[in-house]
Amino acid sequence: MKPIEILKKAQEGKYAIGQFNISTDEQIRAVIEAAKDLKSPVIIGTSESEREFIGTKQAVALVETWKKETGLPIILNADHCKGFESAKEAVNAGYDMIQFDGSGLSFEDNIKDTKQVVEYTRSKNPEIIIEAELGYLRGSSEIHKEKIEIKEEDLTRPDEAREFVEKTRIDSLAIVIGNTHGIEIGEEPPLFLDRLKEIQRVVPNTFLVLHGGSKTPEKDIKGAIELGIVKININTELRIAYSDALEKEIKAHPDEIKPYKILAPAVEEMKKVVAEKIKLFGSQGKI
Repeated sequence: MKPIEILKKAQEGKYAIGQFNISTDEQIRAVIEAAKDLKSPVIIGTSESEREFIGTKQAVALVETWKKETGLPIILNADHCKGFESAKEAVNAGYDMIQFDGSGLSFEDNIKDTKQVVEYTRSKNPEIIIEAELGYLRGSSEIHKEKIEIKEEDLTRPDEAREFVEKTRIDSLAIVIGNTHGIEIGEEPPLFLDRLKEIQRVVPNTFLVLHGGSKTPEKDIKGAIELGIVKININTELRIAYSDALEKEIKAHPDEIKPYKILAPAVEEMKKVVAEKIKLFGSQGKI
């Protein structure tokens, strides 16, 4: 199945596919084993920093091996490419999906730079999915001890979303509707689902993406999927599961030096997170 067909099926079936960001082989294993157990399509993401650690070509090779072994519909996404060269590297390495993040630019420059990525990507491989970002997404993939203030001007505007999609011809659009990267201490803020509804109405054929899905209230996740979100990004919760399990295992067995024994509990804890999200997003049993 072509990558874009995986998203089309989700859009038509009113469920979302989880993107789980990774930077190690253990994380890839956890994500794919959970998806296999639940018969779910899955997206694996690597940010620029994550690609720098695991290797861009190496990530492609690892995921291709898992694709062949499991037969799962897996999409590998180059997450948050901040510049043309970053996107170009991922395209040439064999990624299935490119997310160009020009959200820090002016609206006009975001369109211009996104178009450059679209033109290059389509010239190399027209089957690669292209995602862009519109709006200002606050936070980073970590635990925030102070509350993140979301401002009205941060949110994606429906009129700009329509113009952006028309001028860039992207496949997917990551929007800002009250979501933030990372996890806040205390209650997570609700999503502005009315804004999502307005955006979906003006770009009905575009795959809408929710970044910062970690710890977003379940009712908001379900409401967002019902209103057209087809891809939800998870990173921080996976990182916490990994680091907490690793710390616990080392404390419990301080004399253990075999990496495969030390790391095994972390894989299992990450699998639990992935399985929970797959069930929440409604993609279980969709293959």
